[in-house]
Amino acid sequence: MQVTAQSKFIGLGVAGNFAGHLEQAGEAADFVAVQVQDKVAPKALFPFYVPGHTGQLGVFPLSEQAIFLPEAAVTGDEKVQIEPEVALWCELEYAQEQVVAIHPRAFGAYNDCSIRRPNANKISEKKNWGPESKGLAAQLLPLGGFAAGCELDDYRIACYLERDGELHGYGVDSAALDYSYFHGQLLDWAIDKFNHQQDEGPAEHIQGLLAQAGHPSYALISIGATRYTAFGESHFLQPGDTSCVLVYPGSRYSERDIREAIRTRQFGPDMSVLLQAVKTR
Repeated sequence: MQVTAQSKFIGLGVAGNFAGHLEQAGEAADFVAVQVQDKVAPKALFPFYVPGHTGQLGVFPLSEQAIFLPEAAVTGDEKVQIEPEVALWCELEYAQEQVVAIHPRAFGAYNDCSIRRPNANKISEKKNWGPESKGLAAQLLPLGGFAAGCELDDYRIACYLERDGELHGYGVDSAALDYSYFHGQLLDWAIDKFNHQQDEGPAEHIQGLLAQAGHPSYALISIGATRYTAFGESHFLQPGDTSCVLVYPGSRYSERDIREAIRTRQFGPDMSVLLQAVKTR
């Protein structure tokens, strides 16, 4: 399946669902005042696309082919990093205006590409700066359910940066099972945020955004970025780079297999692959 601007959905991300990522991204301080259920709980649900929104969030940001850098990144005033994630394509179930169930139907590779803005008021201010500012693989893989033993349990998230003909590990190759909240625990947490998260600190009122979007039937939920390698933590996107995010079954492919697949551009049908050329306008 392919997600387009014509698809009726809201785009949301989970902040802080992978141990250590917020610290590496310089964002941990943003969430000091955010109260969580336990120390490994995600921090907030944030919007990156809200159809019908009159501001920047109303711009469709997804691309399967390119990332266009913001102008300030070209001049060196801002820094942009890949954020490799799994995204879930979910059907939403409502009772009146409350979300009562989330049904994940497919999953795939996602790039929650982000500007590093230490003084941003909201998470979303770092996420959507225009068309082709984020990434979603064209190939999403079917998901029969989202409980222990589901298809996604065998998958891993790989991230590389291709620069000047060389492939650099950018994200730590990680199992989907390494997410802090996963399966039913993640869905229960997300339902609570859909219905009760307020416009406080770096977070936003999700129920109000759902109303603006006309209570869409679907949500694309990116469930958290993995940790960076030393290279990824210290290198930022430049024109001419290629961002590579792959979600692949770890029981069938090794890290060496994945590097070779990127080099040859030959990918298995059981992979979800997102290769984006980094460009300027």
